Amino acid sequence: MSLQNNLKHIRQDIQAQEKELNKLYGERSMFTPPEIIAVSKKQPDDVIDEALSLGLRHFGENRVQEAQERWGKKRSDYDDLCLHLLGPLQSNKVKDAVALFDVIHTVDREKIAKALGQEMKKQDKSCPCFIQINTGREEQKSGIDVNDLPEFLAFSREECGLDIVGLMAIPPVDEVADFHFALLKRYQEDLGLSYLSMGMSADYKQACRYGATHLRIGSALLGERVL
Repeated sequence: MSLQNNLKHIRQDIQAQEKELNKLYGERSMFTPPEIIAVSKKQPDDVIDEALSLGLRHFGENRVQEAQERWGKKRSDYDDLCLHLLGPLQSNKVKDAVALFDVIHTVDREKIAKALGQEMKKQDKSCPCFIQINTGREEQKSGIDVNDLPEFLAFSREECGLDIVGLMAIPPVDEVADFHFALLKRYQEDLGLSYLSMGMSADYKQACRYGATHLRIGSALLGERVL
């Protein structure tokens, strides 16, 4: 299936979720179509060029160096391009990340929050940030514990000066994603945050039902990656 058809089907899926929620909850559904972030890591340039030709402007990368190599020149060609950092950020890459990316989805520990705040001040740039939560408490996965969220949010805003706009999570692959999306939604509402970065190729439809505002979609949109 072509990229154009993939995009069409994803948009149709989103519309179907909107209709279902409106049927169930009427005006109380408050459904807002989420932003589709094309996860461009490891994709060949011709696929990215096709995505750009179809009007996609939100792209997600996991690694700072790979993003620099891909988007360095294209940044000047597309003034409406919005780059999202989706992968874990190392402290030695903070300077480059702040310079290149428009949105940071993976603020996951105090050291990184502090480094981001200092670097944004140096560069006189403010990037919207998401706090990554490890909802499954997986040892191998980045993200803070849900019990530490209120304190970490206050630290990130008050001590580091970050513009925290929402929450992000990646559910465990062997668990039902709905539970984790519902948990994220509850914390978003409790803390009065605006955005939820959740839902990938395998579970974006479920994420829509729980109020995702940013979908991070790779293979279902761009096709299987070249490893």
